[in-house]
Amino acid sequence: MDENRFSKEEVFQKLREFQKEDLTHRSGKILGSMCTCPHEVGRKAYAMFLESNLGDPGLFKGTQKLERESIELLGSILGSKNVFGHIITGGTEANIMAMRAARNCSNVQNPEIIVPKSAHFSFKKASNILCIKLKEAKLDDDYKMDLDSVMELLSDRTVAVVGVAGTTELGKIDPIPELSKICAEQEIYLHVDAAFGGFIIPFLKEIGYDLPDFDFSLDGVCSMTIDPHKMGLAPIPTGGILFRDEKYLDVMSIETPYLTEKKQSTIVGTRTGASAAATWALLKYMGKEGYTALSRNCMEITKTLAQGLKELELELITEPELNIVAFKSEKMSVDELAQKLSDKGWAVSISSYPRAIRIIVMPHIKKEHITQFLIDLKQITAN
Repeated sequence: MDENRFSKEEVFQKLREFQKEDLTHRSGKILGSMCTCPHEVGRKAYAMFLESNLGDPGLFKGTQKLERESIELLGSILGSKNVFGHIITGGTEANIMAMRAARNCSNVQNPEIIVPKSAHFSFKKASNILCIKLKEAKLDDDYKMDLDSVMELLSDRTVAVVGVAGTTELGKIDPIPELSKICAEQEIYLHVDAAFGGFIIPFLKEIGYDLPDFDFSLDGVCSMTIDPHKMGLAPIPTGGILFRDEKYLDVMSIETPYLTEKKQSTIVGTRTGASAAATWALLKYMGKEGYTALSRNCMEITKTLAQGLKELELELITEPELNIVAFKSEKMSVDELAQKLSDKGWAVSISSYPRAIRIIVMPHIKKEHITQFLIDLKQITAN
């Protein structure tokens, strides 16, 4: 540590210098991220509760009430108000918690979980941390979990099956109703990773989009991941884990003798209440009307992008189901195209299966950004 202290002005001047090296969502140039500009209401609510610690909730009873109400509100979006869970750091922690609950509920030696090939990498972390064997089901022609492959992988060691509602790379919705039926009949735990889709699918269905059921309205669904810090507009880190039954929290609870609660089921001990406050504030402020309008706008821009790519004779990997578009060019490799876009200031990402340029049309992306992106893309692919 330096012997000489900085003045307050020097501290913030140095911070601004660091910040200049960061990209900002407000520029409209970040096209490959599932995060976005947090809403002003969420930011203010978050700042109000910076002192609160949900790891010791007896000291912060109001914040604990906020969390409980937030979980109920999220449950109402996802098919049932009668759910249990926590506001946590994000999808990774939520998915690890769900797999831990599934494992702890079973008496299986050498447990296994089945996830689609398109599952988020957090399940590899869960497999490693929890000593669970990970089996990957194949995808069908539309990059959704193949049910025949799931049936082939099921065994007497299977403790959980995972379906994804809004895959990270392509935004696809796995056949959750069919998975629910299979898991209910075989008494296998079903987890739905709706980290991305949870805050857009319900609202698109409200305005007539033909999307499958994926939530607690299906009897076989035991738990769900949903991330308010994605389409929910909450500040990072804000995630959600919801369980159909409180027993799933109980089976992974650890005694906490020196805190104001007797047991704790989350992975993180000291846990900010600011995320719960931001979630509650945004759910109350945005409401169904606000999130529906947000979802509609993102999908309209998505359609504009997809149509523009077709007009440039670029290949769509699949028709967008949610607000994610993946494409490639016959004229150059995916890596070369990504580099040329980067040279023009566009921060895109590359999907791994299949390899393609991946664009997520988050709320910070406006039509004018997509118009300019298509102009630059035309210039790149014409050369």
